[in-house]
Amino acid sequence: MLLSFDTNTEGHTERLAQDITEMVVAGWAGRDRDAIEHHIDELAAIGVPRPSKVPLFYRVAASSLTQTEQIQVLGDQTSGEAEPFVFSLQGELYVTVASDHTDRKLEAHSVALSKQICAKPVAHHAWRWREVREHWGQVRLCSWIQGEDGEEQYQEGPAGSLVSPEELLDQYLGGRVLPDGLAMSCGTVSVIGAIRPAGSLKIALHDPVLGRRIEHQYRINVLPEVA
Repeated sequence: MLLSFDTNTEGHTERLAQDITEMVVAGWAGRDRDAIEHHIDELAAIGVPRPSKVPLFYRVAASSLTQTEQIQVLGDQTSGEAEPFVFSLQGELYVTVASDHTDRKLEAHSVALSKQICAKPVAHHAWRWREVREHWGQVRLCSWIQGEDGEEQYQEGPAGSLVSPEELLDQYLGGRVLPDGLAMSCGTVSVIGAIRPAGSLKIALHDPVLGRRIEHQYRINVLPEVA
């Protein structure tokens, strides 16, 4: 799946394009065991079984990646969540933000299938990983949903509460050299309140050290379930 990104270094903007050929979703990727248990409990509340181990790596189709501002889903029981998203290009690692949009009804039956069935929105801007690596723990991961009373914050927490993208890639690759075209969605922080569907989701990475931000917003178009 061909994705394009703008990246800015020392005031110079560059357009990147990368054909993503291998897409991985890292689940249960928190550093704090208590936080992982909290997220497991969140999902258990909607019927999702406990994982066999943590972290887990789910392969999904690269064609599920999208940079559009609207996705179509089947039924009204889906929701997204902000995640750091890394990809390799010409031997260098880049980071942006994506949403692991998931069918929560199907998730109670199969987590892998629930992730495969939904599109995965990705932002249009990216940072070089080497520019944020040393202060990654200060980068914030956030999301907002469009609720009945307007926009409300859905997630907010430090990216450093997750296992770092480099560590996750090392675990997944198991000694293989990082190939161009590999992308990974690197876990999420807890939601505020309960996991719930919404009409739209805004996701963001905020870097307070370098004073910059990546945002992406998309709408959810619900298709009817026909028996």
